[in-house]
Amino acid sequence: MHILTTDINNLVLPKDLLGEALLTVGAFDGIHIGHWALIQELADQAHKQGKLSGLVTFYPHPTVVLQPERPARYLTTPGEKAVLLESSGLDWIVMLSFTPSLAKMSPQDFCQVLVERTGMRELWVGPDAAIGRGRAGGLSILKDLGAELGFQLHEVPYVTQDGEKVSSTQIRRLVRRGHIEQAASLLGRPYSVCGEVVHGAQRGRCLGFPTANVDVPAERVVPANGIYATMARVGEQWHQSVTSIGVRPTFDNGVRSIETYLLDFGGDLYGHDLVVEFIARLRPEQRFSNIQDLVDQIKDDVARSRKVLASYVPSAPTGCGG
Repeated sequence: MHILTTDINNLVLPKDLLGEALLTVGAFDGIHIGHWALIQELADQAHKQGKLSGLVTFYPHPTVVLQPERPARYLTTPGEKAVLLESSGLDWIVMLSFTPSLAKMSPQDFCQVLVERTGMRELWVGPDAAIGRGRAGGLSILKDLGAELGFQLHEVPYVTQDGEKVSSTQIRRLVRRGHIEQAASLLGRPYSVCGEVVHGAQRGRCLGFPTANVDVPAERVVPANGIYATMARVGEQWHQSVTSIGVRPTFDNGVRSIETYLLDFGGDLYGHDLVVEFIARLRPEQRFSNIQDLVDQIKDDVARSRKVLASYVPSAPTGCGG
């Protein structure tokens, strides 16, 4: 699979990837089960027809440019998205820089670029597709443009779960509320974050539970404050772990942080990237009246995490950063 990161003006595929193509366009944040259903069917159909399969996505998310007053919150970084899509069967991915000039392109101009520079012959989209300036390119417009520019529009129905459309917005909401098991069912894998291990206050070490303070980028969606049974990956090695998210109310109600205690691990993690997969929420964050009560609770958290994680098999690597 070839991955090209560029802007719309410099979009040029390698010669060996030029040809008639089926492709899809969208933000694809999270690469959830709805995305997978569309992408894998597209790749299968393209290969059956002897055509290429491609995906065009954007960074930053279009809302960053269109609604700058709303801070971006991502389920996946571009690097994680690329790693997740490696097993999709797609021939190529284009990650376009979403700029003010791209936001101003008409649906016709944008589709014409795709036809001329990627060989698009089919455009696969969901029922709520909206391409081009002001989200003007809905299904009816895209169908007309297809007749004019020489591509077919292929509408793919929503994937639903419990009667509700699976969407990145829904998953963000679930993660923020700490409903990480429900989020995992929509993602098709546990939700994860990644960041460099940095120095913290080292209170966990003083209590006998040395934690890794994970510096997660501010634009990532972080689960609700609380204690979680997690899996932590250092390099290619997975470790059972307990992760605390919050402000440490027993001590100082300080800056919100993500602190992970790796079970049965004695190495130095400072400066390393740590991937944390959230498997189950054990309890909310709470304040204890004395340190011994906190230590007793942490011991219970560790025991519960071991039980939750005893038979858990970690997922494939999802990348870090990027």
